Amino acid sequence: MSWGYKIVLVFVVFVSGILFMVYRSFNHNIDLVTTNYYEEELQYQDVIDAMERANGLSSKLKCVVNNDTLRVALPAEMKQQPVKATIWLYFIADKKRDIRQEMTTNDGSLQLPLTSLNKGMHDVKIDWQAGGKHYYFEQKLFIQ
Repeated sequence: MSWGYKIVLVFVVFVSGILFMVYRSFNHNIDLVTTNYYEEELQYQDVIDAMERANGLSSKLKCVVNNDTLRVALPAEMKQQPVKATIWLYFIADKKRDIRQEMTTNDGSLQLPLTSLNKGMHDVKIDWQAGGKHYYFEQKLFIQ
């Protein structure tokens, strides 16, 4: 094989590789955490304040998975008052596996049933209001 054919062969392989990478990049799905990230970023100071308020409580939230149920124990201050909460199980790898659930409680505990689709590493984000104040908590949680 002459050197001319080798140059053409290398060029064809290179162009084929580039075209394959372009094809793969157009077919790769990229999920945003949220579609309105700009508006949420403008209000992030409220989230920081809510996190500081949650850190100032007598104890931290406790998130435990038992028998396919996520159990959240709120601090002692929250046990005798109505609490409105949003629990978001954010699955980083696949937006379809996220769970966002709103719930209310008066006894200081929240329970969220889980399915087999929820196995893996999640960011648990809990946003709650009690006594006219806003609180926020985040934790990484591996669900088996």
